Amino acid sequence: MYDVVIVGCGPAGIFTALELIRKGSKKKILMIEKGQSVEHRRCPKEITGKCCHCDPCNITTGFSGAGAFSDGKLSLSSSVGGALPELLGHKTVDELIKYADSIYLEFGADTHIEGESETEEIRNIRRRSIEAGLQLVNCPIRHLGTEKAHDIYLAIEKYLIANGVEIRFGYECNDVILQNKKCVGVRVHKYLDGGEEEIIAKDIVIAAGRRGADWLEKICAKYDIAHHPGPVDIGVRVEVRNEVMDLLNKNLYEAKLVGYPGPFKDKVRTFCQNPGGFVAQENYDGDLAVVNGHSYKERKSENTNVSILCSHNFREPFDQPILYAQKIGELTNMLGNGHILVQRFGDILDGKRTWQQELDRSNVVPTLPDAVAGDITAALPYRTMTDIIAFIKAVDHVVPGFASSETLLYSPEIKFYSNKIKMDTNLTTNVEGLYCLGDSSGWTRGLMMASVMGVVLGRRLAKE
Repeated sequence: MYDVVIVGCGPAGIFTALELIRKGSKKKILMIEKGQSVEHRRCPKEITGKCCHCDPCNITTGFSGAGAFSDGKLSLSSSVGGALPELLGHKTVDELIKYADSIYLEFGADTHIEGESETEEIRNIRRRSIEAGLQLVNCPIRHLGTEKAHDIYLAIEKYLIANGVEIRFGYECNDVILQNKKCVGVRVHKYLDGGEEEIIAKDIVIAAGRRGADWLEKICAKYDIAHHPGPVDIGVRVEVRNEVMDLLNKNLYEAKLVGYPGPFKDKVRTFCQNPGGFVAQENYDGDLAVVNGHSYKERKSENTNVSILCSHNFREPFDQPILYAQKIGELTNMLGNGHILVQRFGDILDGKRTWQQELDRSNVVPTLPDAVAGDITAALPYRTMTDIIAFIKAVDHVVPGFASSETLLYSPEIKFYSNKIKMDTNLTTNVEGLYCLGDSSGWTRGLMMASVMGVVLGRRLAKE
């Protein structure tokens, strides 16, 4: 019997437990994590040179979640990171960001903030963005770095354990337990011996991250947890030489550009820019391979990669946006024989696939060496591809060379956070004793906002 069971050891779950401790709570807390502890999270691809399809994936699961093991960036503004300000208000969220940021600093985050000042160069970038029909979103960034994030979260993990929080690694939550419309526990599967166990608690916190979005959607349907489908983001990871991105890298580090290109006027945005970074593969359930980007503090490449995501909004009768995105990912994987596909932008405009020998003589050397040269347009929907092409051409006005014929596009890049759980400002759902946090809840996108949501719930539970 526990007071609080937290499913998922990403930022939302971590900061819920942290805040309970910091508010002096004596509640018995259990954290359940499908993956491994920070010190045991290692991707074998660094040694083997190819994806080993670990189950579960060491990049997307484990203490600190998927985000911390990609690029480790903290967005320090309520204008970025999801819809939480719609629930709590921008002023409240900005105050909570400062508080959560102070905790990251306490555990060793770099004190330097990227893109904090408004310079003449930044004003020129904004002017050119406006000319291209794009919006430059102001957002200071604290870059942890993939390897530094490892150290920070390891320190937090040890702090939680030292303060009495029990953490079980290799435990997957299969179901929740309801009695008289109240959530009273969870059913878990143990990876080590395949056993099943029921765990009872007064409060159940689901903080399953983007990886758990599909599972949470099924739980919501099964138990009538109030929710509604939101947009799903589908796109590509773009990679260019650092020389092309120098203006943005030096002045903003991460330039967040948003546009609504014709003819569809869908929202298209840049996300997770990695100067000197590396394109990476992540594996989701069912061996779905998706692309992401890593950015280290010390280790650098000659390229910059950035995601371009298109938001797809669906109306009745369709209510399965996550499944829709998964099918696109599966089709892309099929064309790449289970690998990430990569194609040159010029070949897309010419209506042809990319061949490996063309990549071999390109100025842009892929940082994901086992990506398969091919034709991503054979898998991505026409609407998505049209949005991406128009957006890249607009960004080229801000950053000349971005729409070069040698610019690389990797696919699929998919963000699974479309299911939005209905809740009030106290994060109360329509099921007593059940709370849903972080990216799987549909309210946040990224490390900082998920951390903030954890702070809010931690404070509430500490008072009860």
